[in-house]
Amino acid sequence: MTHLSDTEQNRYARHLILDEVGIEGQEKIKNASILCVGSGGLGAPLLMYLAAAGVGKIGIVDFDRVEISNLQRQIIHGDSNLGQEKVESAAARMADINPHISIQTYNVAFTSDNALEIAQGYDLIVDGTDNFPTRYLINDVSEILGIPNIYGSVYKFEGQASVFNYQGGPTYRDLYPDPPPPEMVPNCAEGGVLGVLPGLIGMIQATETLKVILGLGETLSGRLLLYDAKKMSFRELKLVRAENAKIISKLVDYQRLCGILPRDKEDFERLNVVEVNEKINASWSPFVIDVRTREEAALLSLSFTDLQQSHEEIETVFSQIPKDVDILVYCRSGVRSAMACSKLTESGFKNVVNLEGGIQAWMVLKKKDE
Repeated sequence: MTHLSDTEQNRYARHLILDEVGIEGQEKIKNASILCVGSGGLGAPLLMYLAAAGVGKIGIVDFDRVEISNLQRQIIHGDSNLGQEKVESAAARMADINPHISIQTYNVAFTSDNALEIAQGYDLIVDGTDNFPTRYLINDVSEILGIPNIYGSVYKFEGQASVFNYQGGPTYRDLYPDPPPPEMVPNCAEGGVLGVLPGLIGMIQATETLKVILGLGETLSGRLLLYDAKKMSFRELKLVRAENAKIISKLVDYQRLCGILPRDKEDFERLNVVEVNEKINASWSPFVIDVRTREEAALLSLSFTDLQQSHEEIETVFSQIPKDVDILVYCRSGVRSAMACSKLTESGFKNVVNLEGGIQAWMVLKKKDE
């Protein structure tokens, strides 16, 4: 047990006068370690408050860079961090909040290949992600390592939170035994999110993290907390551990688990922005389809776009798409466009190409060329 210095006792004075925390509780916080997967909307507020609270070791996993559309909600980052690795931006802000903590950054995607190695040795894992494959991965890592999983998610005006795998309580797989079809899973990039919403849910996650560390109060284990910002209302659903719950002993292919087609089974081609740019400069002239929402397209589109239709309704415009030319499909990052490419090839379209990285990567490339 590492004890508090005089400086730290002054810093955490408002904790120390709480009978439920005191010196002993604050030293538990100081000696605790948490791994947060994601430093975006949910990760931003919870990382700052856990740093301020004095959690001794905090790991951050994120492979993304700060872009301007993040700043409406990801308050750990600022204008001066645009283009910077998110883990480095977050770590710098946390160190400024509290220089007495240790911060470990992992600028990588959290995958089946590295997840157990990264999470080994942490007391808790906090889910700050926005996609089903990584949520199932976090759940299974939590079960294999026997550590609690502090869960949160947001979409549009609604959020939810819970504590999984805590003291024999239910897990994420008890909430979602089977992943929904990929086409039924919109994310914040597609549907949007009220900027303050992840702040509130992230704060709930931070609160539950401290309660677990301190063994304090009644956690959200066994309860799913649902929040509706438009109604300003909270409600709860009871969760129980499935009697026949499968014991998780190894990690699997979570893309395949969630119904995302393996790339070696795809009937379309994937090209990154550099490759597409070179082909266009060499007189390639494909039929270009933007499969983002109408609202996204109104903000920014490629000037040579021929057709705009959301990936969910791409079938409604098949008659407008020529079958005798190459087809280039793009979205924000390449995920929705890949789904649209699958629908196109399944319907008989040939020479379909997905723009890997989407318009986001395209704009970065063009900015470098300026």
